[in-house]
Amino acid sequence: MTGVLADHHLRDMISAGQITATAPVVDGQIQPASLDLRLGDRAYRVRASFLAGHNRTVAERLTQFQMHEIDLTGGAVLEKGCVYVVPLIESLALPAGMTAAASAKSSIGRLDLLTRVITDHGVAFDSVPDGYIGPLYVEICPQSFSVIAQTGQMLNQIIFRDGKTIMSDDDLLALHAETPIVNGDPVVQDGLGFSVDLKPASGTLVGYRAKPHTGVVDLSKLAHYDPRDYWEEVHSDTGWIILDPGAFYILVSREAIAIPPTAAAEMAPYLAMVGEFRVHYAGFFDPGFGYAEAGGSGSRGVLEVRCHDAPFVLEHGQIVGRLVYEHMADVPTALYGREIASNYQGQGLKLSKHFAAP
Repeated sequence: MTGVLADHHLRDMISAGQITATAPVVDGQIQPASLDLRLGDRAYRVRASFLAGHNRTVAERLTQFQMHEIDLTGGAVLEKGCVYVVPLIESLALPAGMTAAASAKSSIGRLDLLTRVITDHGVAFDSVPDGYIGPLYVEICPQSFSVIAQTGQMLNQIIFRDGKTIMSDDDLLALHAETPIVNGDPVVQDGLGFSVDLKPASGTLVGYRAKPHTGVVDLSKLAHYDPRDYWEEVHSDTGWIILDPGAFYILVSREAIAIPPTAAAEMAPYLAMVGEFRVHYAGFFDPGFGYAEAGGSGSRGVLEVRCHDAPFVLEHGQIVGRLVYEHMADVPTALYGREIASNYQGQGLKLSKHFAAP
């Protein structure tokens, strides 16, 4: 078995004790190619972000950097600009040859909520090494909005890889020839390149920019908040916008993409040299996203963009990122958008599910 593990493999791992939890894993956590991870009952406010390092555990590092402890069982505010570490309900006992990788869920990335999984003896964020046995933690740093979080909420997801999973460019072109993965001609170079849409088919609305001073967002409330209280609309009739340093934007890809059942994908930066900005904090695309037989006709990628050191002109059609496709070890039992209900199948420019429709 080589590739990204599918949903039925995850159930087998749970049965085998390779995925364990202090509360039973529920069906709603299991996605076509990923497992949603749940917050435990305590958050620790820490002085700074950290990695455990080769010779230390996260618990040992917490004794150095912990400022205070917060009870999450009834919900608690995690403040903008602060760093928290939360033990997750799930733990792992991976067999030799298996690795895992984590990412923020889509709705969490769209809130500019920086969440990264860390492990004992870990030297990289969101990376679980071959054969890891131990607990999982998540570092949470709200960037634009303070949030209310509580025990059991799912902010992150994790995929499991067995062997070499990344598709070569030749594999990707062959997949496109068999089952189109993008409308139009694919730009393939270490993955599928995608660009930004700043010339909408109608109107001038091209994105949203987070307001600097807002109320909190309760992560349990869906379609609840008025977007105008948290976001400024970004309009363009020129085909370009200027990104402001430190500002956070929601934009959308020009391309409509599809992930067939035999593949999963992860969004990654294109090249650092194309501009001082970061695109996409939430990276995984499950099999079935945008796929016609799962109710999609290609779905746009929502781009979570933060500009860094200097104002930067972003132009329509500029390539800003790439989708790295991976082989699945098997076709999932359920596809995203078909058996798995989806807020984002067939999406265009769209805020997170916490906001009412504009």
